[in-house]
Amino acid sequence: MTRKLRLLLTLLATTAMIWPGFGADAAVRLKDIADFEGARDNLLIGYGLVVGLQGTGDDLTRDIFTRESLIGMLERLGVNARDPALRTNNVAAVMVTSTLRADARQGTRIDIVISAVGDAKNLQGGTLVVTPLLGADGEVYAVAQGQLSVAGYTAKGQGATVTKGVPTSGRIPNGAIVEREIAFDLRSLNSMNIALRNPDFTTAARIAQAINAALHQPLANALDSGTVKLTVPDSAKADMVGFVTSVEQLRVEPDQVARVIIDEANGIIVMGENVRISTVAVAQGSLTVRITETPQVSQPGALAPRGNAAAPPKPEPARPAAPGQNGVQFAPNGGAATTVVPKTNITVDEEKNRRLAIVPPGITIQELVNSLNALGIGPRDMISILQAIKAAGAMQADLEVR
Repeated sequence: MTRKLRLLLTLLATTAMIWPGFGADAAVRLKDIADFEGARDNLLIGYGLVVGLQGTGDDLTRDIFTRESLIGMLERLGVNARDPALRTNNVAAVMVTSTLRADARQGTRIDIVISAVGDAKNLQGGTLVVTPLLGADGEVYAVAQGQLSVAGYTAKGQGATVTKGVPTSGRIPNGAIVEREIAFDLRSLNSMNIALRNPDFTTAARIAQAINAALHQPLANALDSGTVKLTVPDSAKADMVGFVTSVEQLRVEPDQVARVIIDEANGIIVMGENVRISTVAVAQGSLTVRITETPQVSQPGALAPRGNAAAPPKPEPARPAAPGQNGVQFAPNGGAATTVVPKTNITVDEEKNRRLAIVPPGITIQELVNSLNALGIGPRDMISILQAIKAAGAMQADLEVR
């Protein structure tokens, strides 16, 4: 009983050493923040033709590569198509991409993505003909073919065109068959590298500590900010899958660099939780002057003898109305004048309701957002304020503007 209690206390102390000051909810699985080298995916690419389009394919007079590809494919099928009058808009040249898993075996199927290369308008309803997919070494690892699934569409009329999504790109689920396997034997590995998706020295050190604590052996060592070397013990080689599973399920608290990302084009602001602001005063407001011209037309009275369609080229001052004329003013030509009377409305908005706010030192990102929202600041103005705070040296974070 004493031995079990001592083991429990040791485990708690080790956990506190690995994740000091962090809650359990903040820890994530190792497999979600890192990849195991050797068991990684491989990229495939190919060039092919999509047929069966409804007049939305490439123009063979402009896209020469599509024409030559079509002629070559037909000649391999025994059709002589070298005719200058060859015309069709139902074919499109496409690039085919896919990802081959390390554990994909010969005969299994993988998903593929198709994207137009020429000036095709829409790939809806098209069929990809047999297309070999090559790896980085130039070898064929899979062959693709099938009916495209396109999420976007285009509706066109004489007066308007509506486009949703990207109609020149599509997918074929399970559209390729693996013809060659990746040479990979997990049981032959004596060590493997764990590659961090977001390199960080603190995170790498925590991963090594977590693995060593879980395995009770110093098997993991952080080589740099993005790599942790894991030595495979002899006892684990009989069940490498179980060993990797136990390691990738370990929970580690990743460390984050204090960073603020600003997308000015779309007005998007993303801030990390470690962003801190020193004492700074923030005021936001602008002077807006709005001038609106609303000219009005002055029409003669209903009992006027005659009205002009427009004001005279050089209007003369109208004579005062004589008694008995019902207050109607007559122009020199003897008729009542129709004139345009200008009317200008000027509005000045000084935004007097805006106030100067003091941001205390060391506030969190939530407190900063609440302070800026209290001023009634929108995303566009908030971007300018954050840039000014960084320029003043009061922001302890990296500011990236994209």
